[in-house]
Amino acid sequence: MKGVYILLIKINKKIEEKIGSLGKIKFDRGIYAYVGSAQNNLEKRIQRHKAKNKKLRWHIDYLLNNKSAEIFKVFYKKARKQEECKIAKKLSKTEKTIPKFGCSDCNCKSHLLKIKNMKNILKLKMKELG
Repeated sequence: MKGVYILLIKINKKIEEKIGSLGKIKFDRGIYAYVGSAQNNLEKRIQRHKAKNKKLRWHIDYLLNNKSAEIFKVFYKKARKQEECKIAKKLSKTEKTIPKFGCSDCNCKSHLLKIKNMKNILKLKMKELG
């Protein structure tokens, strides 16, 4: 399936992590949403994100490599790649962006956001991955 997804990530304590070429970034304790897409094998991409032993390739891999960061919920929908940026831009109007995270191939502010209000995620009307 081709589609877009949101990983909801809980960070259990304040951490500082080197995120590829972005360098060290401080993350406060809380809930974060990472917006991504997969234009082939959406299910495999999500499973890769959940895996603990993997090559660190994308910004999100570096964050999820930290034992204090864990995916606790995944939302998805069938969509083209452009929808990924639409969702990230919509969320950036209400949520705190982590500058340049996950958006090296587009003009978005960020594809990782610290969530202030979960209702903004639910308003996107995406399916929850069981």
